[in-house]
Amino acid sequence: MRVNHEVSSVDDLSTRERVAESILGNGPSTASALAERLGLTPAAVRRHLESLLEHGLVESREERIHGERRRGRPARVFALTDAGRDTFDHAYDDLAAQALRYLHETGGDDAVVAFARHRFADFRERYERLLVDVPVEDQPAVLARALTADGFAASTISTPLGEQICQHHCPVAHVAEEFPQLCEAETEIFGELLGSHVQRLATIAHGDGVCTTYLPRATPTTHALSSNAVSSTEGESS
Repeated sequence: MRVNHEVSSVDDLSTRERVAESILGNGPSTASALAERLGLTPAAVRRHLESLLEHGLVESREERIHGERRRGRPARVFALTDAGRDTFDHAYDDLAAQALRYLHETGGDDAVVAFARHRFADFRERYERLLVDVPVEDQPAVLARALTADGFAASTISTPLGEQICQHHCPVAHVAEEFPQLCEAETEIFGELLGSHVQRLATIAHGDGVCTTYLPRATPTTHALSSNAVSSTEGESS
């Protein structure tokens, strides 16, 4: 990440980048959470957040609560803006969007959907191999680690009813804002990989701080069906 503004020292810039990268990797965060995560004082974190706010790289907003709202006023969290995300790896967004617009104009919506699924074909093949023989309860965490390795900065959250995969970064968020077929194809492939229905609760492309996918609590039967599907696919390709 390159923050293009003057700073008092190289150390300030390095720490400011660490603050931004922590928000990227963990999603919208409170100042106290950032301080604890980075081993800094709350005052130091707020100073860097003020600079990032001033230059339009982060925004402050009330924490979004999914589920039952807690008592008291919602905490203030800091999230990357589009400009903040641009400082990471959106250099080819315009070119990708132009290509998809041309594809849509010449081949219609079906062509865009086909491209979206084709884009994830390589991901799916690699992820299938990683999930074979993995206990069903561990599959979301394995998938999250694979997504992180591919630049999605993913993590998992356990809930009483299931798991959530949270992707704190989306390399194609700007393009997906115009072409949600990319998000839809990704969600479908998650369901196919895990052998169960999944539900996308939020996406960065639609203005949320994190892409969140809900995975209902799976069963051993579900895992067996998923493993059989993978074995069948391998048999057809051999």
